Amino acid sequence: MSLPRFFLENQVLADETEAVFPLRLSADDARHARVLRLVPGEHVAVVDADADYFECEIVDFSDALPLVSIARREEAAADGPQVILLQGLAKGDKMETVIRHATEVGVAAFVPVACKRSVVKLDGKKAAAKTERWRAIAKSAAMQSGQPRIPEVSEPVGVRGACDLLASATAVLVCWEEAPESARLREAVQGALAATGTPAADARIAVVVGPEGGLADDEVRELLACNPRASLVTLGPSILRTETAGIVAPALVLYELGAMGNGPSGDAAAHRSDEEPSPAVSAPSVAAEGFAAMFPRCGAGDE
Repeated sequence: MSLPRFFLENQVLADETEAVFPLRLSADDARHARVLRLVPGEHVAVVDADADYFECEIVDFSDALPLVSIARREEAAADGPQVILLQGLAKGDKMETVIRHATEVGVAAFVPVACKRSVVKLDGKKAAAKTERWRAIAKSAAMQSGQPRIPEVSEPVGVRGACDLLASATAVLVCWEEAPESARLREAVQGALAATGTPAADARIAVVVGPEGGLADDEVRELLACNPRASLVTLGPSILRTETAGIVAPALVLYELGAMGNGPSGDAAAHRSDEEPSPAVSAPSVAAEGFAAMFPRCGAGDE
């Protein structure tokens, strides 16, 4: 059974000098811990502000914050492939649905994109408030699903701003309902890995999904021009809702890259771990260094 997981923003557990110390959870996380009815003797998983991993034992929870001791320090999870979802702004709570479930799948970061057919229009204050809400949902989903890191969530950008972020991606997959049946996701992923000499574990793949009504023709052309390894892909003959495509497409990419139970096992995994990584394809962690790790110009000007 997996342990409840918490992420610390300002506490480095290696700096704690006492055997028993307060776990400085955010107010929301402390409430969540109480909802879980954690009692002395139970263990929790903790990722601290230095992105180090610990298993802690609850010693006392009679105050606002739990008192814990370190049971053991865990090895940090390997970074693995990074899939970033550029999701067209959608109506109602659809963006929340996409962020929640795609986080559980393993998406590393989200870029909400204001497209021509996006019904939702967000000004500065509304965009900031929505972004904070989306970030809270990503954190909650990461905690619930046991993800090693909280996905980044950027403030909304326009299509031009999205294009500015994509030049360094291993591949850009533009999901479009008018893509030909031959535009297969697997071939786009494998072709980009081969073209760049990138091992699947080091890949940084951007997936673009349009809003309700899909991407406009000129938006598709602009996205395809932003990266030499940008490709149209089809998700099959079914007409998928934007919130369905925003979950299914990155899940398929992660599977192609060896995640979601599709990785090597046994001797094959051991052999791969012994290999020296190629210096030409090393990729920094999105979570560790922010969007700049994958998208050097993240936060660049919008349309």
